[in-house]
Amino acid sequence: MITVHHLNNSRSQRVLWLLEELELPYEIVKYERDPRTLLAPAALRAVHPLGKSPVITDGGVTFAESGAILEHLVDAYGKAPLAPSPGTPAHGLYRYFMHYAEGSLMPFLLLKLVFTKVSSDAPFLVRPIARAIAGTVSSQFIDPNLKTHLAFLADHLAKHAWFAGDDFSAADVQMSYPVESAIARAGTAASPKLTEWTARIQARPAYRRAIERGGNYRV
Repeated sequence: MITVHHLNNSRSQRVLWLLEELELPYEIVKYERDPRTLLAPAALRAVHPLGKSPVITDGGVTFAESGAILEHLVDAYGKAPLAPSPGTPAHGLYRYFMHYAEGSLMPFLLLKLVFTKVSSDAPFLVRPIARAIAGTVSSQFIDPNLKTHLAFLADHLAKHAWFAGDDFSAADVQMSYPVESAIARAGTAASPKLTEWTARIQARPAYRRAIERGGNYRV
């Protein structure tokens, strides 16, 4: 039995979704973020030394990192065509976006979140300075880079129905969290291609079943 160590409002929602797409049986061990720090509880360190989510155990083996988990599940249990055939152009896109999601896009979204919290949570006496620094970093570095990435994604989806081409794949599952985060945090709701793609993934029965099993989900 596959066990998903699931942290609320986290990347592990993608793992539940892929398991639902694959129609695999699994069990969930749920963890809650600290309401003040939003960090994962220390209990996750008993599963993996870094104490992060997502983490799964499968056949006595522990797997961490979203991309590695999704690739393992597709390779081991891919009854549905969730990965294009190797050697095809679609497989090249698939492999790229499986790594791009966390390697290129998420760092800027994380920076956006961190500097937003710096502006709002700094001690009262230094808050004006913190806000000035955060505003400068955001306007001169974070926001321009996010704009470039999101324009790239919108252009890609103008040419392809899904991230790996014409067919839905695990690359769309992997891209779901950063794109949903971008719409929530970076003000991309005006991007028709990104919002239309997001509406399509959220309408999938497997996506909705994963939300039901994982609980409330917001990015």
